[in-house]
Amino acid sequence: MSKNTIELLAADLNAQGGVFCPSPKADMKVWNSHPKVYLDVARTGEAKCPYCGTVYHLKAGEVAGHHH
Repeated sequence: MSKNTIELLAADLNAQGGVFCPSPKADMKVWNSHPKVYLDVARTGEAKCPYCGTVYHLKAGEVAGHHH
């Protein structure tokens, strides 16, 4: 599988600050890819899928979560 890097906006993250892989943003079909896994992007700004190696990276300047 390819080792893509997907740039995310804060709006792309779910309420917990993460995304699921496989993802349509990574141009993956959910029905024929690996099992669905949750990746916590908000904690460090980046997460790598253990199955396919796709890296989900929060775009520079984007802020995840509800910090005041």
